[in-house]
Amino acid sequence: MPGSINNRYEESHNQEISNDIGIMTDEKWQAIIDNDASYNDQFFYAVKTTRIFCKPSCKSRIPKKENVCIFQNANQALHANFRPCKRCKPTNDKLPDSEWIDLITEYIDKNFTEKLDLEVLANIAHGSPYHLHRTFKRVKSITPVEYIQQVRLHAAKEYLVQTNKAIADIATCAGIPNTPYFITLFKKKTGCTPAQFRQMNKMGEM
Repeated sequence: MPGSINNRYEESHNQEISNDIGIMTDEKWQAIIDNDASYNDQFFYAVKTTRIFCKPSCKSRIPKKENVCIFQNANQALHANFRPCKRCKPTNDKLPDSEWIDLITEYIDKNFTEKLDLEVLANIAHGSPYHLHRTFKRVKSITPVEYIQQVRLHAAKEYLVQTNKAIADIATCAGIPNTPYFITLFKKKTGCTPAQFRQMNKMGEM
């Protein structure tokens, strides 16, 4: 039975990953907070939301404790499908730019309602704002900020067509709580206001 074989494989794979994960202790968490390089040969930590793993000494923004898992070595983290940090280089290898940017776009796609700007993304992605901006634009042909706007406006369009929410509520749901700015940005990017967009699409459905 192909389905049962696949299920058994997935269960086995998940079990292997869970066996790789070490225990988060107060000592390890403090080492992460302190960027303590003396622990670099003892464990690595990975962040579930970004799928990136680091050395304890990494200078990136401290993640939420509940989003962190511990690995005894880099191979375990790689086996669990985490990618090495661009800043601290836990494998001493350079992560391909395209893979790094894919991680960032995936994060934006899932978290566009949060406060996101270049500095926030750089901290999350463990890189400098300047390098992130240049690399993102080279790989995607648009800037990180433009991509964030693109994702948010796409969500707004869906809300406008599929719901009867007020424009202000849609702006908030799309991650742009400043309604006047949302309307201005929407018109700049689409050529019409949110209300006009809704009306045109509602008429098209009739």
